[in-house]
Amino acid sequence: MNKRPEDDLWTPRTVEETQAIYRRWAKEYDSDVLNWGYATPTRVARALRAAGADVNQPILDFGCGTGLSGQALAAEGFNLVDGTDISPEMLAKAKERDLYRSIWLGQPGKCDEVRPGDYAGIVATGVVSMGAAPPETLALLVSLLAPGNLLAFSYNDATLADSGYMAALDSACKTDGVALAFEEHGPHLPELKAESTVYVLQRT
Repeated sequence: MNKRPEDDLWTPRTVEETQAIYRRWAKEYDSDVLNWGYATPTRVARALRAAGADVNQPILDFGCGTGLSGQALAAEGFNLVDGTDISPEMLAKAKERDLYRSIWLGQPGKCDEVRPGDYAGIVATGVVSMGAAPPETLALLVSLLAPGNLLAFSYNDATLADSGYMAALDSACKTDGVALAFEEHGPHLPELKAESTVYVLQRT
């Protein structure tokens, strides 16, 4: 029997394995996750706005995938959104949405195209998580914040249960000049009985 994507969504794997999964999954990704009731993109976009992000300032959708997070940001009124992802196949789907001001293929563990302060807000919906980007990605994203900038991201259940990711979160919250501005646990993929916590960090 062929494995479905949900069979090993939240398991540790290499970058190459992650890219292979999303290469195979790109065509069906949207229909699959929407059928599962994917709630986190909307929750992250709303949290970013609730934390005080200006909808007229540029936002980076880090790990934008097929653009569902960009679509959620647009629904909340954000109109200057750039996107990046390490999967060419997922990125191609995001381009088709015509939501992004700029979009580019990123490199794992890097974001050399961005300097601190380039974006008033950064979102990473389901990105820094078990089976996707490693824990140290959170420190990378925090390093891209200038005073007043916000970082909105999510941890799913499997990620919340992993000591490495929780240590990364604790370290980020203890970074000098960084404050936890928002935290809320709620639905992630309801049809899979999966939940997530949405966080917003602010550089003060």
